[in-house]
Amino acid sequence: MQGAPPAPHCAKAKRTSERSEARPTGRRAAWRGTSFIKGGRAHLRQALYMPALVATRFNKPLKTKYQALITAGKPPKVAITAIMRKLIVLANALLRDNRTWANNAP
Repeated sequence: MQGAPPAPHCAKAKRTSERSEARPTGRRAAWRGTSFIKGGRAHLRQALYMPALVATRFNKPLKTKYQALITAGKPPKVAITAIMRKLIVLANALLRDNRTWANNAP
């Protein structure tokens, strides 16, 4: 005896579309809400937030980048998140090249 026949493809597609209507995502979706970070490395975000905030005030190149993002219309939290990413890239480059931080880049 065989088991139950497989569900037709249209039933599977209907179930998939019903689930995705709860919160549309992607380019074609009509989502109008504000996105937020839920997953990922929360401890890393928390550790980088304050250094990024300080860098936007006292590090001239990063302050310039932050001001450019704000002038372009980005919300302050988005701009700070971009500065956090720049700090990670900068730290990785310093580690890769076995260098220490210097105010004047070589």
